[in-house]
Amino acid sequence: MQNAIQLEVYGRVQGVGFRWMTKLVADKLHITGTVANRDDGSVKIIAMGPADALEKFIGAVKASPTPSGRVDRVIQTPLENVSACHKFSVVS
Repeated sequence: MQNAIQLEVYGRVQGVGFRWMTKLVADKLHITGTVANRDDGSVKIIAMGPADALEKFIGAVKASPTPSGRVDRVIQTPLENVSACHKFSVVS
């Protein structure tokens, strides 16, 4: 079963390769969705996949997928009625 979540990630997450490393983690775990920088310096992630893969993905995001990044806070929101994606994309 596919689950969908939104993650709002705060910390040192812009200008450190965070979005691209997040995409690599998502691709490895077969997670679909998007990752985008936000004007307030945070990153917004929409992620879809099986519950076990999403849990691994969330853990990797919380640990910061890039060594030069730092995650201070993650707000996680379950989503319903989200259109299916076929890949994970970095959005500018």
